[in-house]
Amino acid sequence: MTVYLGKDSQSATDDMTATHASVRHLTHRVEGLGHKLFMDNFFSSPRLSDDLDGHKINSCGTVRPNRKDMPHDFGPKQLKLNRGDVRVKTRGGLTALVWKDRREVYMLINMDPPPAEGNFCDNSNRPVKPHIVERYNRHMGFVDISDCMANSYLMDGCNLKWTTKLFFHLLDLTVLNSWILLSSCGAQYTHRDFRLLVRNLIEEAGKIQYRPTPSLIGRPSAAAANIVRLESRHNQH
Repeated sequence: MTVYLGKDSQSATDDMTATHASVRHLTHRVEGLGHKLFMDNFFSSPRLSDDLDGHKINSCGTVRPNRKDMPHDFGPKQLKLNRGDVRVKTRGGLTALVWKDRREVYMLINMDPPPAEGNFCDNSNRPVKPHIVERYNRHMGFVDISDCMANSYLMDGCNLKWTTKLFFHLLDLTVLNSWILLSSCGAQYTHRDFRLLVRNLIEEAGKIQYRPTPSLIGRPSAAAANIVRLESRHNQH
């Protein structure tokens, strides 16, 4: 995990955007292992796909049609598509695909052969999803499920400070991951009941009164002063 804080002058260059650098930083430990990476249009670009392919990482993701190095005749103004239409452009092992449902869906893939072009609708005239679109939705769905579950019982409330929001978001993810691990061991807690258990444990821990042993001579140590500061009757948490 890394926190994206906008353009980073140290990592972004003329040939590499900040999002490109973020993905490369997160994937450097799996280079050469043939992993498959799914990402949304905030990150994906032709240059990133080529870079990942050079390090033996396959990729699939939605993409913005105006990204640099995307085909110039692949935008919504150039292509007049009907529902169910599929158009494909290839360059080496990289495939750019556009599929029209209610709106155009643009994708970049370097892990599958390019799909067939044409209009694909079922007997009810509903557009049929290309296989790679279904695959992308299935894998990206795990991220959506995780975010949905972590946000079901938010701890941060309406706090507007981003650092506080980040802290409580990480705490929400920690509780969610703990519940998943506990469930994998056969426990029958629901997500809600597990969160109530965690809250009760924290409340009980806050009631413990720690009384440091007074020093026989001299002033109290700095460590003792810090412990007193964290006692429940002094804290404002």
